[in-house]
This record gives sequence, C-alpha cells and structure tokens, in this order.
Amino acid sequence: MDTAFALRGCPATLDIPLPASEQAARQARKATARLLAREADICPLDVAEDLVLIVSELVGNAVLHAAGPYALTLSLERGRAGVTVSDGTADLPGDHREAQRKEPGGRGLKIVRALGADLFVSPCGRGKQVIAVLTW
Repeated sequence: MDTAFALRGCPATLDIPLPASEQAARQARKATARLLAREADICPLDVAEDLVLIVSELVGNAVLHAAGPYALTLSLERGRAGVTVSDGTADLPGDHREAQRKEPGGRGLKIVRALGADLFVSPCGRGKQVIAVLTW
C-alpha cells in the first residue's frame, strides 16, 4: 500500500489509494490510526477512536456500494478533521433507496452522523467523494 503522510505543519494529511477488496477498510483504519498516533497532541483519544470508526464506515460503504478506484484523504488540525473517501461510481447515496431497504445494513452513514460528523457528497471526475467533517 502506498501511503503518503504530508506533515507540513497544519493540517497533517494522509492520502492513500485503497485496494478494491474487503481489505480496504482494514488498511484505511490502520493508516488512520498511525496518523492519529503521530498527531496525538492535536486529537484527543476519544475523537481519534471516532475518526477511525468514521473512516471504516465510509470506506466500507464505498467498497460495498461503489466501484473503484478507491482513495482516502484525511486532513487533521487542532479541533477539526476532514475525511474524504473517493470512489469510481457517480451514483450518489440514496439513489437506490428501494434496493437498500431490502438488504441488511444501511446504518453506516447514520453511525457517522451520530458521531457528530457533517456529511457531504460531491461528484468528482468519473465518481464521487463522500466527505465527513468532524469538529471538537
């Protein structure tokens, strides 16, 4: 896995491509945890745990519901973090609500919101970006 840590002061940034497999969420969690450990002075432990869960949910949703390529960008500064998960499917969340109601799950974005993150979706190239912003 190619991992880029750009620690140019503020914000600290993680930018990684993710595999098109169920390993994507695991790799994203590990990379996120490493960045948060390096930046423990600007991100409290309870917030870091929430961020790892947010990353896991967003990456898991991308792999489950969208085509690749996948990528994760995490920007971290004192009091705020931005998580961006990119995928290769232009369909926006909610475009297939009927299909989702018949399938198990469907709680990922609710979990992200319950953790206090604001969510945004933006078309990007041939796909989209799902963005979560968490402040504390």
